[in-house]
Amino acid sequence: MYIYIKRVIDFALALVGLIMLSPVFLIVAAAIKLESPGTAFFKQKRLGKDGVVFNIYKFRSMCTGAESGGVYERKGDARVTKIGRFIRALSIDELPQFINILRGEMSIIGPRPTLTYHPWPLEEYSQEQKKRFDVRPGVTGWAQIHGRKGLQWNRRIEYDVEYVQRISFLLDMEIFLQTIVKVILMESNINVSETAVKSEKPVSTEVKA
Repeated sequence: MYIYIKRVIDFALALVGLIMLSPVFLIVAAAIKLESPGTAFFKQKRLGKDGVVFNIYKFRSMCTGAESGGVYERKGDARVTKIGRFIRALSIDELPQFINILRGEMSIIGPRPTLTYHPWPLEEYSQEQKKRFDVRPGVTGWAQIHGRKGLQWNRRIEYDVEYVQRISFLLDMEIFLQTIVKVILMESNINVSETAVKSEKPVSTEVKA
């Protein structure tokens, strides 16, 4: 039952958020355009509910074409613009995901949507790990308040599956409030090391005919 109520809450909060924060959107978009060439917004293919691919929206925080340099941001990464460093520190770059929420592709709280190829392709997740795709991905989630970018991917996914199994209004409120604290303290918002390596990939236990 909560899943249906959650969708209504998500839609209402995203709509109000977009309206109230529209001046912030304009200021950030203008600052990005003034500092570096390219669009103010960045979109990228991600895996959503049931493994369906969708385009996630963010404010562009890196120079155009930065993806060719790899998926991990390091401390002092030259690809990150000055404005980008500021909006990443405060997680302002994630605000355009309100659009994804309105479109029904995301939720405010849920497992963070993964890249189509990272940490590994959808078919390489184990059956247990695929449970993370049973709900809409979120702007923030259970894994994010337990280490965020510092967690190894196997551990992140364990937290995601735990969230799916325990999903409730009270758990969502806990995640929401702790996320605010972490944003204010700017904790764990940079990759300190590679968090997905070949040895971490799930081993399939399925028997093939």
